[in-house]
Amino acid sequence: MDDVSAAKIIIQCLDLTSLGEHDTEDEVIELCRRSQTEYGPTAAVCIWPKFVPLAKNLLIDSSTKVATVVNFPDGGDDLVRLEMEISSALKYGADEIDAVLPYREFLKGNITLCEEFLRTAVKLCHKRAPLKIILETGELKSAATIALATKLCISHGANFIKTSTGKSKVSATPEAANAILETIASGRRNAGFKASGGIKTLEEAKKYLVLANAIMGYKWISPKNFRIGASSLLDNLLEVISRGY
Repeated sequence: MDDVSAAKIIIQCLDLTSLGEHDTEDEVIELCRRSQTEYGPTAAVCIWPKFVPLAKNLLIDSSTKVATVVNFPDGGDDLVRLEMEISSALKYGADEIDAVLPYREFLKGNITLCEEFLRTAVKLCHKRAPLKIILETGELKSAATIALATKLCISHGANFIKTSTGKSKVSATPEAANAILETIASGRRNAGFKASGGIKTLEEAKKYLVLANAIMGYKWISPKNFRIGASSLLDNLLEVISRGY
């Protein structure tokens, strides 16, 4: 696939993200403006919950979804907090929920808590908003552990499996993506995939597009199944398309 074609596909599958500690309304307004490119809108914008009503109003006539984060970025084990955050995000009008798995508990072998976490999140989001579970793959480390976490999340009804928060030392990697995609493929492909964290150029993003194409097939690639979460990637994609190579 040539770079211009890849860039146009990735724009359609991009979760344009702003999750800075000191984000402002003006920055969210600019993010929403940037999401409406001359080559089509991005799949979503991903922002803090408090900015969801603002983004919903700005994107009312767009197909771009408004995604937000919960249990983020720490991946804590407080289920009351989880329920409160998801309920609040949905009341704000969030179209999609990105929730961090309690990955430390998973690594400790506390699968029961992780299962309860997933049941709670899935129940709250059911028929209201797609649920993306963030594994924090840089902390899970091994492909085998990532595959086990992926299988657990899929079995409990997660709609997407996402690599990372972008706040850890190691974010998305092709190796982690391969483990997730292979697990999805082996489970009748009933979940989508999102690569997120540290993806800044088409060269980096294209690795995930090519990998997903190889494992899942070209027809699988769409915003319904495939996302890339990034804050600074869009500028590079637009530059590539503008210069034609």
